[in-house]
Amino acid sequence: MAGGNRFPAVIEADLPVGSVVTSSGRVSSVHRIGDPYDDLPFSVDELVTLDDALTDATRSTKVRFNAYIGPLGEDPATGVDELFPSTPEAERSVLIAVSPNQRAVEVRSGKAVADRVTDRVAQLGVTAAVSSFGEANLIDGLVSAVRVMSAAIVAR
Repeated sequence: MAGGNRFPAVIEADLPVGSVVTSSGRVSSVHRIGDPYDDLPFSVDELVTLDDALTDATRSTKVRFNAYIGPLGEDPATGVDELFPSTPEAERSVLIAVSPNQRAVEVRSGKAVADRVTDRVAQLGVTAAVSSFGEANLIDGLVSAVRVMSAAIVAR
């Protein structure tokens, strides 16, 4: 890929028929009635909870919140550095990236919000997430991280 990004947020060519990337960067897909839909790692309720937390945090802070769950390569810090520029609104966003198999959590923020999403705010988010991750509950951990970080950003 151009720019050396090994971790694009979404590879449009790999999306199934009936799926598109929306202008906000999220993937919207259709589901045919009657077809089994059991390939999601999370329940619909969990996904709605995460989406609500991301949306509420973005609205209250005016900082775009993004989450990534997946492999980050041999060095998670380098992997998330390569992934971050491809996320929606990277300059004014924060990315919480989790690589469950590596037990790694990384947070990155864009240049336009670096004064608000400080290392302290990022550490608060990681700390909030880790206990849920230890119980293999990724969504609760991400939601906790998003809520704690957004509260810390608003309080600044």
